Amino acid sequence: MTQKLYRSNDRVLGGVCAGLAEYFDFDPTLVRIAYAFLAVCTVFPGLILYIIMWIVMPAKNNITA
Repeated sequence: MTQKLYRSNDRVLGGVCAGLAEYFDFDPTLVRIAYAFLAVCTVFPGLILYIIMWIVMPAKNNITA
């Protein structure tokens, strides 16, 4: 079975970083810190990417198995 990328229920804002952490099997806190660091370094593109991912990634609680 293939693994799918979803926004996590363990969310601080939109669940994007936690969803990425679950997908790649990382600690969500480390992903959030890394993303915050990259967003500050790149300024505007980091915020735009987060918003786009928030819109595009389906929420985990909308899954029907």
